[in-house]
Amino acid sequence: MANGILRTASIIMLALKNFGFYYLFGTIFFTVYGQLILKWRIRRYGNLPEHFSEKIVFLFNLLLDPFILSGFVSAVVASFFWMAAMTKFDLSYAYPFMSLSFVLVFFLSVWFFHEAMTMSKAVGLLLIVAGIVVSSRSI
Repeated sequence: MANGILRTASIIMLALKNFGFYYLFGTIFFTVYGQLILKWRIRRYGNLPEHFSEKIVFLFNLLLDPFILSGFVSAVVASFFWMAAMTKFDLSYAYPFMSLSFVLVFFLSVWFFHEAMTMSKAVGLLLIVAGIVVSSRSI
């Protein structure tokens, strides 16, 4: 009986520790969502005006867009996931995973917005991924 309880407790503790990766995933997901939504909607409004007063009106109108508002909300949600992740991992271990958001935003912006994919950007992304692999092995 005691062995069964200890084994169950061990499985629960392992699951809770691994749940930290879901927190990291949530942080990355909501960060990427926010960036893509902001870019998608802001493109529809055009360029920022030259005059200061027009800039204020332009930016205020952006804030009234429900999709843009969802991008800001996603940043807050990503922050909550990040705080939860910080309860599970050292900052020096978890923070490099945030670089995955750069990789995802890059590929999704190429796909959705037809942004250019250059050799220098591809090499930079490979270096980011290499850094994630190296730093994630430091547990």
